[in-house]
Amino acid sequence: MLDFIARPMGVMVKFIYDMLKFIDNPVISAYAMAIIVAGILLKLVLLPLTKKQTDSMKNMQQLQPELEKLKKKYKNDKETLNRKTMELYQENNVNPMGGCLPLLIQFPILIGFFYVLRDPVKYAFETQAAYDAINKSFLWIQNLGFPANHVFENGAVNGLNIGVVLPFIGQALPLLALIAGLTTYYQTKMMQSGQSGGSDQAASTQNTMTKIMPLMIFFFALSFPAGLTLYWTISNSFQIVQQYVALNKGMKIGEAKK
Repeated sequence: MLDFIARPMGVMVKFIYDMLKFIDNPVISAYAMAIIVAGILLKLVLLPLTKKQTDSMKNMQQLQPELEKLKKKYKNDKETLNRKTMELYQENNVNPMGGCLPLLIQFPILIGFFYVLRDPVKYAFETQAAYDAINKSFLWIQNLGFPANHVFENGAVNGLNIGVVLPFIGQALPLLALIAGLTTYYQTKMMQSGQSGGSDQAASTQNTMTKIMPLMIFFFALSFPAGLTLYWTISNSFQIVQQYVALNKGMKIGEAKK
């Protein structure tokens, strides 16, 4: 269904892989580097939308004092509080949902990447023999084509014979999946702090998303190819740095004006 997104992504991954084959090694393969570089390039393409997201978060931060006043003034009148809150947003041209657009756009890209990494022969490497021949390792992960908690038949756990198989479930410690979940939590928490101050219903929805999203990503990562989890982790990390720099820069500018 999303072949029109997956095919150019596959071409991009293969092009980057071909460019980086000279650094291929057992620790970080050219395939892993291609996934990382492709993820960063996609974040740069989405930079204008990300800027809108961070601008929206900064605008929400600037409205926090006024929002807190409304909460105290109308704490016993939820209907009036919601109406006054929306009026405040309209007066200041602030969209409380403005930070969600980049996330909505990122999901088709994520699905496109899932297609590429689920079937790299079709979308990137053209033949099964060409794909089987490449090195797909990344740090402790033996093969990014398998889930992060996959145990290989030769007894190696994601590339290292270090005995980290969890005996009660018979699987390897899903370290990459855990990192993906943690970066998702931190990114969602940053967005929540930047967009807090709305109605109680909106705050409750944000709190729920902060708790559910990391768990969803973690459990998805247990069955998805580790390459996709690697992309998600790199993308999250890049987004966290962007948001941190943008928000702190905005706070310093606001303090200077005072």
